Amino acid sequence: MMPPEEENLGGPRKGDRTGGLVLLPGPKSGSARKGCDPFAQTQRSKLQHRRARINQQINKEMRMRAGAENLFRATSNHKVKETVALELSYVNSNLQLLKEELEELNSSVDIYQNDSESISVPMIPLGLKETKELDLLVPLKDFISEHYGEEGVLFEKEIKEFMELRQAMRTPSRNEAGLELLMEYYNQLHFLDSRFFPPTKPLGVFFHWYDSLTGVPSHQRALAFEKGSVLFNLGALLTQIGARQARAALPGLNQAIDAFQRAAGAFNYLKENFSNAPSLDMSAPSLDMLVRLMVAQVQECVFEKMTLLRAQNDFLARLQLAQEAAKVEDVYSLVHQTMTQPHVKDYVPFSWTTMVHVKSEHFKALSHYFAAIALCDCPVASESELPEQEKAFMQFHLTMPEGPSLRVLLQDPEERRKLGKAHLKKAIMKHEEAMRIHGLCKILRKMDILQEVLSFAHKRSLSKYSEIDHEEDFFETGDAPDIHPKTHQKPEIKPPNFSQVKVTDLFHRLGPLSVFSAKNKWYPARRVHLMRGENGFGFTLRGDSPVLIAGVIPGGCAAAAGLKEGDYIVSVSGRDCRWAKHAEVVQLLKSCGADGVDVAVITLHGSEAPRAVDKKAAGMSSGMLKSNKENSRKSLMNSKSPSTLLVWSKKSKRSKKSTYSGVPFTAVGDNEAMY
Repeated sequence: MMPPEEENLGGPRKGDRTGGLVLLPGPKSGSARKGCDPFAQTQRSKLQHRRARINQQINKEMRMRAGAENLFRATSNHKVKETVALELSYVNSNLQLLKEELEELNSSVDIYQNDSESISVPMIPLGLKETKELDLLVPLKDFISEHYGEEGVLFEKEIKEFMELRQAMRTPSRNEAGLELLMEYYNQLHFLDSRFFPPTKPLGVFFHWYDSLTGVPSHQRALAFEKGSVLFNLGALLTQIGARQARAALPGLNQAIDAFQRAAGAFNYLKENFSNAPSLDMSAPSLDMLVRLMVAQVQECVFEKMTLLRAQNDFLARLQLAQEAAKVEDVYSLVHQTMTQPHVKDYVPFSWTTMVHVKSEHFKALSHYFAAIALCDCPVASESELPEQEKAFMQFHLTMPEGPSLRVLLQDPEERRKLGKAHLKKAIMKHEEAMRIHGLCKILRKMDILQEVLSFAHKRSLSKYSEIDHEEDFFETGDAPDIHPKTHQKPEIKPPNFSQVKVTDLFHRLGPLSVFSAKNKWYPARRVHLMRGENGFGFTLRGDSPVLIAGVIPGGCAAAAGLKEGDYIVSVSGRDCRWAKHAEVVQLLKSCGADGVDVAVITLHGSEAPRAVDKKAAGMSSGMLKSNKENSRKSLMNSKSPSTLLVWSKKSKRSKKSTYSGVPFTAVGDNEAMY
């Protein structure tokens, strides 16, 4: 498999490719999948409607600002400049208010959470990118008439079916069916690309999408922009599915882990395979931030999973929980650094940055809390358990704690209590820092569930500290060293598996893509009348769908009728043969009577030159007629490669049929048949 190539979202389209999808060219009907009811009054749909309204208002204000700026630069009238400057100030003020409203919308993470009564730390989901309706009826009909020489009106059903699929994918349901709908549309864009987007001429259609984070509209003619936006929504929908899982039990945790890992894979795939994105949410720094955020949320779910699986009073289990919490703190610290970079912090919602910072401090506090619990609540190790505990504790801290030797520390309850007290002191400090940062964000202050989680963890640490604090303690509590981050389940970035959704070429009636595609050009179909001579028709056929005339015998019936090497047979006796197998075409030719047979053929541009005869053996009296054009129907292999839809291979299988009639076998190529 070839490595994936980038799709340029801001520049010219790259060449067509065909990859490892299950792309079916058969005549079956298209998708039966539908999106959500756009008028359903769910919390999520109301949020999306508000997003769409804000996007439209931002679009309007930006157009007004562009017009005012042009007028300000063009005019030399002082009064006009003052009026325009005042208008620009008003427009910029409106844009700032709309930006704040959209940021508040992006911060409404509680709407996407699970409705169960169990208390879990909220996860950060993404809203879907909005797009405008797209009318493809006239452009595709015109292209079919101009490029394919067919009546465009005959393909109205297929065009409307594609438009209905696009309309449905704008409102996908928040489950596996919604994901399949987005992937089906994404896969269907492969056929649209191959059929209607030539490499040298734009179709004249603009794809409009709004930035998920800023609401700023973008539009491009490049189909790569459409594909990239759909792929972004695939990742965004996965974040919503992950956030809604009930994480108080293992099934919900496993589903959340899977959803966030797949979301990370979608954003990472978008970052690696698309370039020059016109919107900020699809820029490389933004996608890098989103990948890291998803990985951090996976790590958080792994920690929650460990709390359910580990024994309550086991010393080693408590150490592992402390290290898992330290790992969550480590990855959230990295996300916070990414969110505060100059090119990212201006458009990432402040509530996201604050929540990530809060989680970083919160899980650092938890790591120290579980370290204290391991030291203070778990029984002292026996002689048989001591070597294993020593080994684990040697790798537990980033720096070894001051005081007695490790063996003494683990066997002396008082030394354990002292170190545990130091860890609890640090835990309480970090809990208070998390609550302080939480209080700085107005939006997070409204989030009751997060407040409950932080408050509960803080009170728990305070209670434990009071429990182990003795009045006769005259020693000064030392500073506990930080805990070495370690995880027992490393997050996996799962790229999209496009092959899991089978799609059917809606425009299969135009013919096999190996020939009838936007990148190929051909002369109008020629209709010839063939008569069978003593030695047959006098041509060599090869392959199928469509069948290729690989060679024409000079002086034969085919040559006299005007057939040429490199012609493709598109009909025999009025029957469409573009999708016909080799044997079917042969049978139609053989069934002709004394009156002969009518054959329609096309010739691709650039294939008119006669092929050279390949002389492989000296002294061979008859040459081998071989065409270098492979023309069998594309059979796309079912592959789980992440590069399935960006790396489209042009390889196709040669027909293995080899029949002959009336001529020596040596005059016919290995994969050809003479008639």
